[in-house]
Amino acid sequence: MRVLTVNPGSSSLKLSLLDPGDAVAARAQIATGAGEREAEQVAAAVARMPAPDAVGLRFVHGGRDFLAPTLVDDGVAGRLHALVELAPLHQPLSLYALGEIRRALPDVPVVACFDTAFHAGLPEAAATYALPAEWRERFGLRRYGFHGLSFAHAVRRAGELLGRAEAGRRMVICHLGAGASLAAVAGGRSVDTTMGFTPLEGLVMATRAGSVDPGLPMWLLRHGVPAEEIDDALEHRSGLRGLAGTGDMRALRARAGRGDAVAASALDVYHHRLRACAAAMAASLGGLDVLVFTGGVGEHDPEVRRRAAADLAFLGAGVDPSANAGVHGDAEITAAGAPVRTLVVEAREDLEIAAGVRAALRERP
Repeated sequence: MRVLTVNPGSSSLKLSLLDPGDAVAARAQIATGAGEREAEQVAAAVARMPAPDAVGLRFVHGGRDFLAPTLVDDGVAGRLHALVELAPLHQPLSLYALGEIRRALPDVPVVACFDTAFHAGLPEAAATYALPAEWRERFGLRRYGFHGLSFAHAVRRAGELLGRAEAGRRMVICHLGAGASLAAVAGGRSVDTTMGFTPLEGLVMATRAGSVDPGLPMWLLRHGVPAEEIDDALEHRSGLRGLAGTGDMRALRARAGRGDAVAASALDVYHHRLRACAAAMAASLGGLDVLVFTGGVGEHDPEVRRRAAADLAFLGAGVDPSANAGVHGDAEITAAGAPVRTLVVEAREDLEIAAGVRAALRERP
């Protein structure tokens, strides 16, 4: 089965056509936010590719109902629209892409694949917010977790790199990109994660604040700041951008190297939260055996990996300087004698999406 994977992000929409052996037969990337021109670009990109047998489309949020890849019909599409307010930065892009793909390929089945599905089996203690029961039941308030497609691929790839028995041990996976989260994985299953009801919780990100005191937005509301402004600030004007004017890790690294104290402070805040959250994930596991870095920053920034591993040295982490500096693709970068094995894994949501599409269509009546 030839699968077209569609991965909408905050700034671009990526299309990959995978052949039956999962080799990439064609790729395209389209900047989002161009309106009618964007629709034309999606249709043109699909027309240039060989015809797929099926399409897999990434959705950030599946809510309580979507726990596995799901064949999309009009009813499913309507239910997906109802989840927009839970992931306002990403869900509309996926719904937009769904409409364009269904128009461009009206006879090809489309399967929705969900970032939340990997965390659907979180232990109740990890998934439950200490909120009134009537709220939790009425509104489905719980910790959903995100980046599940990336985490699932990282688990699978770690198994190939280390051997299945090793990968079945206690693993903390760091998906570090513009959006960032960690997962605590035991035996291939998510047992804790840093994002929660929405993708705002947890780490400091490029433009998102991560965890803040819930009383802080309430204080701002009482002091006349509109809810819409608070929402926009937490999503788009916080994180590294709020601390230092940009969410670009490379630019911050360069500025800090030139002695820019504001950039250096922003990186300190980023790493303080990363260290604390990674240690919390290890605590949920009762220890740490494998540390994995993935995502754009996790894959391409050796200094983030070096500093993160150094911060977790008390748990047994450490990276080899030469291996860490010279990473290309998937690799092990463990320091000699370090009891925790450290890996870098390329984020390949497309492979996980394709696997989900094939599984969903095999189960179709």
